[in-house]
Amino acid sequence: MDTLPVASGAGAEPLTPAQLRELYSLMVAVRHLDTSAIAWQRQGIIPGYAPELGQEAAQVGSGYAVDTTRDFVFPTYREMGVARTMGVDMVAYMSTHKATWHGGLYNPMESRLAPIQAVVAGSVLHAVGWAHGQTLAGTADGKLGVALTYFGDGASSQGDVHEALNFAAVMKAPVVFFVQNNGWAISVPTERQVAGGSVAARAAGYGMPALQIDGDDVVAVVEATRRAFAHARAGNGPVLIEAMTYRRGPHSTSDDPGRYRSLDEERDGAGADPLERFRQRLLADGIADEAFFAEALAAAKAEEEQIRTGIQALGSRPGTEMFDLVFQETTPALQAQAANWREESEHV
Repeated sequence: MDTLPVASGAGAEPLTPAQLRELYSLMVAVRHLDTSAIAWQRQGIIPGYAPELGQEAAQVGSGYAVDTTRDFVFPTYREMGVARTMGVDMVAYMSTHKATWHGGLYNPMESRLAPIQAVVAGSVLHAVGWAHGQTLAGTADGKLGVALTYFGDGASSQGDVHEALNFAAVMKAPVVFFVQNNGWAISVPTERQVAGGSVAARAAGYGMPALQIDGDDVVAVVEATRRAFAHARAGNGPVLIEAMTYRRGPHSTSDDPGRYRSLDEERDGAGADPLERFRQRLLADGIADEAFFAEALAAAKAEEEQIRTGIQALGSRPGTEMFDLVFQETTPALQAQAANWREESEHV
């Protein structure tokens, strides 16, 4: 499915060999960090994590299209690959998974990545609001900043998604709605909770163009996201992208996928590994060799070690922040709660 008018300019520029190698390096880094995070949880380093095994191409490819000088990304709790692609400090990002800080210790304004959103479909409304603000403020060069917001096939059943799509279309807000259809809404398969089987098909009801793409092909993801960005940046309104992929692991580290799908179903549904698929493409095209792949893996392992050390060094945040960062001007009720907390925890 492709209802997006042919884009020109930045949306159509082919990727260079250097960029293709960079994409592979990013995918390796994300894959290694993702699998390591699961091990960290098992080792007690972090209390919980939402894996993204199999979704590296969708996340790296879409995040790669972001212009961090003007765009803003609104993630869910499963966009570690997007954050890594955008250059976010991963220790600060993983602080949420260590339960050290809500939404990450990184600076959203500097990184252009909004705080991690744990509410299902909660990020889409924030994205539309920010994007509408871009149309109200305008830009000197006439090119709008674009909001890129993520949600899954399961989240597409939330009413927030309808409100966001409708408002964005009516207001022609520069938003790219990026749906990672990984086949599962926790334990429920897509065909049992998405009427019609396609989220992209719903875009027509809001009068916006849509792209349904191979979410396991990182090059296809980059190209589609760039086209969508070019469309929205030019003032043509929102675009919906549905990246068809597969969640190869559990929904979270507290989930047991064996309760709702068999290993045979998982193998059949997952298809080719997006990382190995891209590796074979680079080899066949003569863009990379075995030495490059070995270097990329070594770099990923060294990075993971550094991040793990940083996460283990994270200490608890000052408890007073629970009260200091709620309102610009405190309230009597909040002051009373803070006083009670100090008395109980600090004995003052």
